[in-house]
Amino acid sequence: MDAADRITLTGVRAFGYHGVYPDEKREGQEFVVDAVLELSLRRAAETDDVVDTVHYGELAERLVAVVEGEPVDLLETLAQRLADDVMSDTRIDAVTITVHKPQAPITVPFGDVSVTIARGRS
Repeated sequence: MDAADRITLTGVRAFGYHGVYPDEKREGQEFVVDAVLELSLRRAAETDDVVDTVHYGELAERLVAVVEGEPVDLLETLAQRLADDVMSDTRIDAVTITVHKPQAPITVPFGDVSVTIARGRS
């Protein structure tokens, strides 16, 4: 692997029904996902062909589909589902996923809450 090669996609927005509280599951809210993929981009750079890399538009659509999918209680679970989906592409060596929940039910003023996980091939 070319250790410094990465594709970064930040700020992907999707509406989901995740959360511990019944009103979160009923009303839903926006979630924001950041993904950093580690993979060799050497072949794509040589061929200049999108088939030799991860198409970030398709990646964004897959991330949205997971967020819009089956509800879970925890951001940790949602982040793991996103990472599992990304890692299903065997070209990817590792991924870091951050899930932001900007409208989380927190009783004090805050800017953001997020969970970040990193997963790689064993």
